[in-house]
Amino acid sequence: MPELIAAIATPPGPGGVGILRLSGPGAGGAAAQVFRPAGKVPLDQAPDRQLLYGTVLDRAGRPIDTGLAFVSRAPHSYTGEDTAELQCHGSPMVLSLALEALYAAGARPARPGEFTQRAFLNGKLDLAQAEAVMDLIDADSPAAARQAAGQLTGALSRRVEGIYSALTDIMAHFCAVLDYPDEDLDPFQTETLRRDLAAQAEALRALAATGRRGQMLAQGITCALIGRPNAGKSSLLNALAGYERAIVTPIPGTTRDTLEVKVELDGLPFRLVDTAGLRDSDDPIEQLGVARSRQALDQAQLILLVRDGTRPPDGEDEALLAQALAQGDTILAVNKADLPGYACPALPAQGGGHGLSVVSLSAKAGLGLDGLEAELVRRAQALLPQAQAEAAGALLTNHRQTQAAERALAAVQRAAGALEAGVTPDALLTDVEEAMAALGELTGKTLREDITQRIFDRFCVGK
Repeated sequence: MPELIAAIATPPGPGGVGILRLSGPGAGGAAAQVFRPAGKVPLDQAPDRQLLYGTVLDRAGRPIDTGLAFVSRAPHSYTGEDTAELQCHGSPMVLSLALEALYAAGARPARPGEFTQRAFLNGKLDLAQAEAVMDLIDADSPAAARQAAGQLTGALSRRVEGIYSALTDIMAHFCAVLDYPDEDLDPFQTETLRRDLAAQAEALRALAATGRRGQMLAQGITCALIGRPNAGKSSLLNALAGYERAIVTPIPGTTRDTLEVKVELDGLPFRLVDTAGLRDSDDPIEQLGVARSRQALDQAQLILLVRDGTRPPDGEDEALLAQALAQGDTILAVNKADLPGYACPALPAQGGGHGLSVVSLSAKAGLGLDGLEAELVRRAQALLPQAQAEAAGALLTNHRQTQAAERALAAVQRAAGALEAGVTPDALLTDVEEAMAALGELTGKTLREDITQRIFDRFCVGK
C-alpha cells in the first residue's frame, strides 16, 4: 500500500506564498491535524477542492500562520490518490515547522519527483506527459513553455498513439487470424500490408525528425562563441546576457574553461557558450581550455565567430572561419567597432557549405548588438522551420524519446523490406511488435494488453 508523503512544493527561500502538499492514504486526516479551519467543518470532511481559510499549526498544535487548505480525494487528484494542500506565507521557518508537523501526523518526506511518479503509476499521466512536467518547470522561453505545456496536455502522446494504434491493428489482425483459425476472418492482403507499413514508416520518419528541433526548443539552441584570444568573446557574452557572467581582462587567455549562459531572444531560447581562445599554447591549463572549446564547437548548432576588427585578417582567421563553417551556420562578429583602425571586411567563406553572416559591433560600447540579436533570431528560426507550424507539444524533446522513435522506424522499415523480399506476412510480426514496444517506451504502454484488448474489440464483441 502506498505511503503518505509530504513535501514543500514552492522553491527554497522567502516568498509571498508557500505551499505544502500531501499524497497517499490519510492525506486529509494528516492535513487536518496541521490546519484548523475558521469554520465548523474540519478539513478532512470538507468537499473536494473547496478552499478553507484557517490557522496553520506546528506539531504541538500551536498557531504559526494563517492560510488556506483543501483536499482532493482519489481518483480525482493529480496523483490519483487522496491529496491535500496547505497554502501559507512563504516563510522558510513556517514551512519547516508545518512540514515537521505533517511528518509527526504520519507522512514521510517525498522523494524528488515522487508526486509526478505516482501520477504516472496511477494512470493520471503517461511517460511523455510526466517528462513534460520537468520541461515546463525548466522552460526559460515562451517557445519552450508552449512546447512543454502542449506535451503535458497530451499533444505528443496523441501523435504517438495514432501510429501505435495503426500498428496495433496490424498485430491484432494477424494474431486473430493465427489464434482463431476457425473464425471467418479475412487474411491480410500483401498490398494492404505494404501500404499500411509505408504509411506508418512515413509517420515515424516525420516524428523522429522533430527530435532535433524539439531538443533545441526545450534546452536552447547551442551557440558557441569562438575566436582568437582577446577578440572580445567574454565581453560579447556579457553584453548578450545583460550582466557580468564572464571575467574580462586585457590579458589574452583569461578564459580557461567554457562558460554557459541561457538567454531569450524574441521568445527563442539560446545557450551561449563562451570558450577559451583557439590557439596553440605550451600552457597545459590553456591546452585543456582549448580542447573544451573545440568540443563545444563540435556540439554547437550555431557558431558565433568573434574577430578583433582592429587587426587585419590573416591565415589563422581564415582557418578559424573555415573550421566554423565546416561545423554549422556561422555569424562572423567583427568586434571593437568603437576603436581606431577598425575595419569590417567580408571574409570569403571557405568550405563547409553552411551559411555565413557578417555583423559589425562593439561589445564594450554596445554598438551593433541589436543587429547581432536580430541575426541570431533569424538563424534560429531557420533552424526551427517547422517548430512554429506544428502543434505545440507534438515534438520529441529529449534523446530518449528520439531514440525510441528511431528504433520504431527501423523496425517498421525492416518489416517493409522483408515483405518486399517475399517473406510471409506472419513472419513480420516480430518487427512490428518491436516497433510497438519502442513506441510504448514513449508513453509507458503495455504491449500485450493493448493487442489483446484490440482483438477483443474488433473480433470478439457481440459474438
